[in-house]
Amino acid sequence: MIEPDRLFVIAGATATGKSDLAVALASEIDAEIINADSMQLYRGMDIGTAKLTMEERAGIPHHMIDILDVHEDATVASYQESARKVADALLAQGKSVVVVGGTGLYIKAFLDDLQFPDTDPEVRERLFVESELVGGDEMHQRLARLDPAAAAAIPKENVRRVVRALEVIEITGKPFTAHLPRQGEGRYPFARQFGLVMDRENLRERIDLRVDQMWEKGLVGEVDTLIERGILTGKTARAAIGYSQVISFREGRLSESEAREETKRATRAFARRQETWFSRDDRIRWIKESTTDERLAKILSISSQV
Repeated sequence: MIEPDRLFVIAGATATGKSDLAVALASEIDAEIINADSMQLYRGMDIGTAKLTMEERAGIPHHMIDILDVHEDATVASYQESARKVADALLAQGKSVVVVGGTGLYIKAFLDDLQFPDTDPEVRERLFVESELVGGDEMHQRLARLDPAAAAAIPKENVRRVVRALEVIEITGKPFTAHLPRQGEGRYPFARQFGLVMDRENLRERIDLRVDQMWEKGLVGEVDTLIERGILTGKTARAAIGYSQVISFREGRLSESEAREETKRATRAFARRQETWFSRDDRIRWIKESTTDERLAKILSISSQV
């Protein structure tokens, strides 16, 4: 019998079916869901983040979704504090909690005692100016040389986070990931972590199909609306995969077909980085089953044995 105060984490690459599984698991164990996708924090970023509709959420309360406007910048520290407050309140009420998402740094910050040094405004501003001069690709390549693990976790499109990682390295003289806690130092040692995995070709097909469906559902129109709401002034939201490509299309730097294909390419690359990040955590039990029902049965079976 699964105890009601348990905490579950469902992680993995984009397009593997995490959200559907989270809803199925939450329905089974009477849990509420905490989002760990950094871009689903934003109001109005629905199509491009594959955010579940209210109907698809099946009446399960979802937390840490739609809490920021697109001109605001999300931070790991603020996510850590807010998500933990939600989880602690639910656990204190005897509720189960399912944390779900593909932002590995957010999941690690939630579970573990993750702390970074304060920012240095002068260093940060200098790095931002440099990023505008040499471009995001060059900054990400520098990060890859200094801290390959951090580069695997941070998309090159998210220049703000790349700059933050380089800032930490410069301030401390240590790799960004050196500030990550060792496994076992976690806030929630009882958490049960599961990861979804599928073969590369199948995942590629799912990603390409998802991007095509996003276009059909109106991603370009969604971005047009968000431009009116100020997404161009937000460093984090405008860097999201799909959104940055459509913005480039609207600004005349890509054709619409190029933007769609670049979104597919960037998403596939992001999925590989997610797999690299999560593969380093030996607390994760990997689920290879293909359907939601099979995955749910596997999780319940494993959990009943603990």
